[in-house]
Amino acid sequence: MRLRSVRVAVRAAGPYAGLIARTGLITQPQASAPSGWRAVIGDRTGVEAHGSEAAVSLVLDPAAPPCWSSDGRAHPDLPARHYLALERRLGIRLPGTAPFAPTPVTGPNNLVEELRSVGWLGGLTIAAITATSWPERKDYTAQRFIALAEHIAEAQQAQARLLLIGGNPGHGLRVTAEAPRRHVQALHIDGMPADGLVDLFPHCHLIVGNDTGLTHLATMARGGQDRGGPPVIGLYARHSHSKGRTGLSHHHAVATNLSDRMHQGDLCPVRDAIAPNPDVHMDAFPPAALAPVGLELLNEVGR
Repeated sequence: MRLRSVRVAVRAAGPYAGLIARTGLITQPQASAPSGWRAVIGDRTGVEAHGSEAAVSLVLDPAAPPCWSSDGRAHPDLPARHYLALERRLGIRLPGTAPFAPTPVTGPNNLVEELRSVGWLGGLTIAAITATSWPERKDYTAQRFIALAEHIAEAQQAQARLLLIGGNPGHGLRVTAEAPRRHVQALHIDGMPADGLVDLFPHCHLIVGNDTGLTHLATMARGGQDRGGPPVIGLYARHSHSKGRTGLSHHHAVATNLSDRMHQGDLCPVRDAIAPNPDVHMDAFPPAALAPVGLELLNEVGR
């Protein structure tokens, strides 16, 4: 709207309002626009809750049909389509140069400071995203992540700290330790708010994750104003490996042939009702085979 010289105030609502505030995208006072004109952009639940008074609503729904607009609503599904749909809906050209992802600002965090004080963020620190919306298909499992960290730590002749990041906020923040392995000490961190993870991820040397929102968030982490974030590896068994693409050089994907076909054909197993293949699961990525990918990225950062 500012590109069209329209005075506009922006307000974030919903469970990720704090995270959006970290991006610096909202720079004006959060007040209603003078004309009373209102646009609502969000997921289906958010638009249904806040869009009744809107002149236009944009639903961002990954599982919706790939139509541009229907009854005043657009249904883009890939990140590039979010941009494209906004351009078509509003009739303007937006900046077309990657990266498209914002950079959340880090800040003081009690858990991060506590982990640092007891030595958990010293030495080789690996974060593993165990959260997923579809455990039976997309859960790499904590045990596989621990085995992966063992292979990496043994190859580097180092003791690794593994942070197993879960996404269940139901009981608040929970931190529990696994029994230590020969080369790995593992700590489960469950229920940490997404904006708090923004403070934690830059302290890691490598992040590996299931195909889930927290893995995509990790790609936006920064270690400082002049330093890129740690390398991030997303694991894609059935869904397109490009659906969370950020355009950032440290964002990588390890994918099955099925995932690549989903990418090439711009398909989604859910949206396009593609029959599940029981042979395609996260065990397509054995820890011993995945470890060299992580080692190569760690060595590149070290050079």
